[in-house]
Amino acid sequence: MKPLLEDLVQTPIPTRHGEFILHYYSNSLDRKEHIALVKGDIKDQENVPVRIHSECFTGDVLGSRRCDCGEQLDMAMQLIDQAGRGVLIYLRQEGRGIGLLKKLQAYNLQDQGMDTVDANLHLGYQADEREYGIAALILASLGIKSIALITNNPEKIEGLKKLGITITDRIPIEIKANDDNLGYLQTKAKKMAHWLFQAQNEQD
Repeated sequence: MKPLLEDLVQTPIPTRHGEFILHYYSNSLDRKEHIALVKGDIKDQENVPVRIHSECFTGDVLGSRRCDCGEQLDMAMQLIDQAGRGVLIYLRQEGRGIGLLKKLQAYNLQDQGMDTVDANLHLGYQADEREYGIAALILASLGIKSIALITNNPEKIEGLKKLGITITDRIPIEIKANDDNLGYLQTKAKKMAHWLFQAQNEQD
């Protein structure tokens, strides 16, 4: 049975990075509330700037300095606004797919000396359990021909390509490290092959 995705509501959302049209989706795969913020003319367009951002309550909402998520969300909206067009897809897959409870437990393990990858593995999960099938369906529903993906993550690029998304370019979104997230960013660079050159050049 083909997965069902419905664009149920579209409404203007004014932000400090300009006005976006918020699309609210329902779907038959995970039944979570995924959204897309859309700016400008994107239908049937090539090389559209797209950020696929996975939910991070602690970073996006609380402004936690343990990760770079909240700052990446803000920068992605800024990049799309500067380009005059683009899409930010907000996927409800907290903690790289393990959920808020397990993410917070992983934080405690990190405070005991594990890195972010080892903490997830210790809890019985993969280092990254995110999936991008919903994002691919959303991009198809918006009628985008090809995208310039705003990411530092090579696995996200490969995952989307396998789902049939044409990626013509990559737009880096690297945030300057702080004392609280330097180790986290270095782990992403060293163990998950993220393109985080500033973190790699910092001293451990």
